[in-house]
Amino acid sequence: MVLLESDSELERGDAAPDFELPGTDGETYSLSSFADYDALLVVFTCNHCPYAKAKFEELNHLASADDDLAVVGINPNDAEDRPEDSFEKMQELVEDGTIGYTAYLRDESQVVAAEYGAVCTPDPFLFENTGDGFELAFHSRIDDAMSPDDEVTDYEMRTAVEALLAGDDIPVEESPSQGCSIKWKDQ
Repeated sequence: MVLLESDSELERGDAAPDFELPGTDGETYSLSSFADYDALLVVFTCNHCPYAKAKFEELNHLASADDDLAVVGINPNDAEDRPEDSFEKMQELVEDGTIGYTAYLRDESQVVAAEYGAVCTPDPFLFENTGDGFELAFHSRIDDAMSPDDEVTDYEMRTAVEALLAGDDIPVEESPSQGCSIKWKDQ
């Protein structure tokens, strides 16, 4: 388990780093793929981590609750080290309905995770569409359950998304993401 603040240089108001990544649906996605959404939740996640798995249901809820929000999961883990994080296993989780995000993408090179400063799975970044691109509005955990078996009492990211989409200030303090460390490839 990792409880870390990101070393990311992304701060509120910073532009989202662009990417071009394959999705489980066979399409290739970039930031412009989500230009029709008012908000974008990019979550670095994976298939195997118990912390990430515990958030599948809430991320599916967020993806289906509001048509103005795109929820994009990005799996950066080294699949040679963790075969359960392979692209094929990602596709299986989407096909069987376990994962219902707007898009589930593979960051094989791990460049995107590094550019965002992601440190663990799950590590969520909420962006606002300004019309000129996406700017970071909130980088925090998904909810207050500190362990996969804990009961959630505060859906913090849900509150942040609702406030952002309503044009209000986000009333939630940012808290460090918690989960399994990203399985980086040997350099």
